[in-house]
Amino acid sequence: MPYSEMIMHYLTLGFTHVIPLGLDHILFILCLFFLNSRIKSVIIQCSVFTLAHSLSLGLAASGLILPNANYIEPLIAISILFTAIENIIHDKVNPYRLILIFLFGLLHGMGFANVLKEIGIPNNHFFAALFSFNLGVELGQVMVILTAYFLISKWFSNKSYYKERIVYPISSIIACIALYWTIERVLLI
Repeated sequence: MPYSEMIMHYLTLGFTHVIPLGLDHILFILCLFFLNSRIKSVIIQCSVFTLAHSLSLGLAASGLILPNANYIEPLIAISILFTAIENIIHDKVNPYRLILIFLFGLLHGMGFANVLKEIGIPNNHFFAALFSFNLGVELGQVMVILTAYFLISKWFSNKSYYKERIVYPISSIIACIALYWTIERVLLI
């Protein structure tokens, strides 16, 4: 496969792993968004998440760490559950949340690595393929954030009922889905 085709292939794989195939990833990004939907706050949280999942994705894809999907997948579901519950309990991003987002990002990166392991990465273009896949994931994240912003936050975040009628119900639904996934994935171990 020509180099430019390979770059587009892995970029597309990364993007589609988020949209439309990565519902768990979409829900996690929405949890980051809904705690405080000011763009600066979302960018800080997503940057911490990106740094962490890029690090663990690179380590796992290169074979330096060998994550077991049987354990990683339930932990990813727990990370979504925890983050959704935090949206209901807290009103702002606390410094410890950034540490948790980093740790959760490490888990999500290992999940991405399991996907890449199934797909395979060409040895002669390992870093270019890895970078392209990761860039595709980031573009998918940005799309989720922009969609949430323009569909919900732009119009409602300044309303007095925003937390009660939008953030709490959405976070509760996400928490229920994540709890279901957690149980389902633990039973598969």
